[in-house]
Amino acid sequence: MSNLNILISGFGIAGGAFVLCMLRAYPDAKITIVERDPTLRLTGASVDIRSSAVDIIKWLGLEPTIREQTTNEQGLHFVDANGKGVATIGATGNSDSQSFTSEYEIFRGALAKIFIDPIIDRVTTVFDESIHHFEQREDKVRVTFAKSKAVKEYDLLVAADGYRSKIRGTMLNTQPEEHIRDLGAHVAYFTIKKDLLQGARLAKWYNATNGRVIFLRPDPDPAGRTRGNLIMVTTNRELKTRTRLDNALRQGNETYMALMEELFRDAGWLAPEVLQGMRESDDFYSSPFGLVRSPKLHSDRVVLLGDAGYATFGIGTSLAIIGGYVLAGELLRHSGHVEAALKGYGDIMQPHVNTLPSGENMMQWFNPQTWWGISIRNAILAVATGLKLDKLATMAASALGFTEKKVAMPDYPWPAVE
Repeated sequence: MSNLNILISGFGIAGGAFVLCMLRAYPDAKITIVERDPTLRLTGASVDIRSSAVDIIKWLGLEPTIREQTTNEQGLHFVDANGKGVATIGATGNSDSQSFTSEYEIFRGALAKIFIDPIIDRVTTVFDESIHHFEQREDKVRVTFAKSKAVKEYDLLVAADGYRSKIRGTMLNTQPEEHIRDLGAHVAYFTIKKDLLQGARLAKWYNATNGRVIFLRPDPDPAGRTRGNLIMVTTNRELKTRTRLDNALRQGNETYMALMEELFRDAGWLAPEVLQGMRESDDFYSSPFGLVRSPKLHSDRVVLLGDAGYATFGIGTSLAIIGGYVLAGELLRHSGHVEAALKGYGDIMQPHVNTLPSGENMMQWFNPQTWWGISIRNAILAVATGLKLDKLATMAASALGFTEKKVAMPDYPWPAVE
């Protein structure tokens, strides 16, 4: 079935990657993308590409473009309250065995645009709209749209609507939050309109007490900018602080910025400059770290893609690219038979994501709440990096064949590219 009629909810990296692969498999497919925002959201923090996603961007011919638009970040530099270096973990230079800083470190908006530009004129896009309701028919999905109230039928509904996916909730007959695990970290992202790193290509990470983190990343913009991150890490003992953060998120940017000013005003290091940069930024947004493990990734003709089905700390972007490739590949392998293709997709992606580290408690272990804990963490990092144990471990793992875990998937019969 080469003329599949597909509806995608969400026009980001996951949806863009799927469409780009799908149009290679079925150039005549009819694809509609509904996006709740009034325009494409081409902003966002730095993301990276790892594992099988590296192979996929090479196969798509996108690697040169992505490399041209990377942030040129060279590693991560830990500093104390005086800005003095504690330890540095550099990029590895090896896409099969990467450190905290990826070989493909790129801003989310830039990566989304790279996927979207080749397809934007080949799909129908409906902005400022969302899906209110859907119901499964024998060979179709009937969708009711929220604003227009229009009712239309499709061969396939792809939920690429993020980790709070309403489609996932409807598909599983639950609330969207039921399958989200709180990882105890809230992050504010924004662009600071001055170069607080003074031209350095190393990101800087500073810990203050009570789980406060100031994380600054380089921005290659020639005007001189810095990507700011204010992170609050809470344990299960800090439920009051976690509740305040969650409430501020719900109340909007102004409330959240005011809370950041309250919590970080005495954090030390560059806190005053970062808070001022936050107030002057044009792209502020905030979000918690959440893990999604949906018990199933599809039902009849509805499928979960990317964060909607398997949001994972640190590798969510890579999983979104991989998922888009596998979903399109399975539709090709099964000649457009939707149910068989979705089963194949689930059989590949579900076992893979279930074997990945959850990331639970990782932020808490890495970001102690007390000066004593931070001092011990810094001492361990200083010894490990001073003896180059981090590099030796990476080199040994690579030599022994322990590279980033890749997805086991078939060799799909992709048509030759003309």
